[in-house]
Amino acid sequence: MEDCLFCKIIKGEIPSKKAYEDEYVYAFWDIAPTAPVHILVIPKRHIATLNEVTGENSDVIAKIYEAIPKIAQENGISEDGYRVVSNCNQAAGQTVFHIHFHLLGGRELTWPAG
Repeated sequence: MEDCLFCKIIKGEIPSKKAYEDEYVYAFWDIAPTAPVHILVIPKRHIATLNEVTGENSDVIAKIYEAIPKIAQENGISEDGYRVVSNCNQAAGQTVFHIHFHLLGGRELTWPAG
């Protein structure tokens, strides 16, 4: 997508503080963190929302969830615990319409969320 903020970040057109990258996944530090560790984990393939995940593209979700434990380990939050959040559409708080997962940790996280 030409005008997608996250696609531009993946292409290097917009700078980001990279936390992880492989063939399928790009992860970077959130610019407005809500926890000491707040990393956005996104697929390199553009999928706008969770509603667009299908049998043809669901492999992307597996790759993200394979990367998350690695990122958590590299950032020292795997043992104490972390949260993974994905918002779907505006009412849930999605502001960038490229599927993404917030990896949060480094402090006690409360429940219920939001």
